[in-house]
Amino acid sequence: MKKRLIILLVVLSLLLPYSLVGCTEPEKQQYKSYSFSIFDTVTTIVGYETEGERFGEVSKKVLDLLGEYHRLFDIYNEYEGINNLCTVNKLVDGEHRVVKVDKRIIDMLLYAKEMYTLTGGKMNVAMGSVLSIWHDYRAAGIDAPWDAELPPMDELEAASEHTDINDLIIDEKNSTVYLADPKMTLDVGAFAKGYAVEMAAKMLESMGKTGYVVNVGGNIRTVGARADGSKWKTGIENPAANEEVPYIEYIGLQDNAIVTSGSYQRYYVVDGKRYHHIIDPDTLMPAKGLLSVSIICSDSGKGDGLSTALFCMSIEDGMALINSLDGVEAIWVDENEVKHYSDNFKDHLFDK
Repeated sequence: MKKRLIILLVVLSLLLPYSLVGCTEPEKQQYKSYSFSIFDTVTTIVGYETEGERFGEVSKKVLDLLGEYHRLFDIYNEYEGINNLCTVNKLVDGEHRVVKVDKRIIDMLLYAKEMYTLTGGKMNVAMGSVLSIWHDYRAAGIDAPWDAELPPMDELEAASEHTDINDLIIDEKNSTVYLADPKMTLDVGAFAKGYAVEMAAKMLESMGKTGYVVNVGGNIRTVGARADGSKWKTGIENPAANEEVPYIEYIGLQDNAIVTSGSYQRYYVVDGKRYHHIIDPDTLMPAKGLLSVSIICSDSGKGDGLSTALFCMSIEDGMALINSLDGVEAIWVDENEVKHYSDNFKDHLFDK
């Protein structure tokens, strides 16, 4: 009996390595999916999975989540069955109402208030009254460029009297939002995409996923490395639109994000001069002196807010802020196409 048992154990020990080889998981392949309906831009999901069906299930969850955030943060359209930021901004008999909203709106607005403090008011989601004027003039100028005009400064100054973020009243316990100033509106365009991308990345991490990239209109967040363990490679677009040099730097990313704000992205032309969409809250005009600012950090929402805020600061002030923050780096391209780097930005350059 003992001999039989010994022989059986020997046979099993010989077979075990082969059985393990047979159970090895198939090699992961890279897959991609796209959407053109989220935050009015192109969304790309890239990920490594052993089969396309599994990737399809994961990417659908990501896109569904991003779609939910798109509807919650939309300031132009309401949707049946939810109270979103458009609902919050809406006046009834000339007054704002106390609006019960999804906890995700509460969380985003609380974080936006933190970003307001961090940036000294340069990223202010309560700027809607000013930004809506610029939006309307820009849209009209794009539709009819021969009639393009700048908003009157007195109109902008009057609107700026209604941008006090302290009038954004958030009741976290009851999940309500109230705008105490009836002429104030919210605009989260400087922050919403990056914040939603970060929430999608957090969901992937909670699912135990790795080897994924979420890209919403250039707000890029990586979750883990590529299947072979290497970093993801991405390029920072040349704001000077030089076809011979399309990218100014190549970056290696792993478990972090890169976000760029630029004067070349959205603009219109008045009397031969371009006016972009990043409005300085101090001057109420498009910020001057820079072509682009790119931020690398672990939080896509923070990166999105910082890239907008730094565009409205001097390079010196922005440099001081970035160098005071752990794990955050930036590159500025000034109006003379000169690059400026935060202390450790070059540590992220892709090894060619």
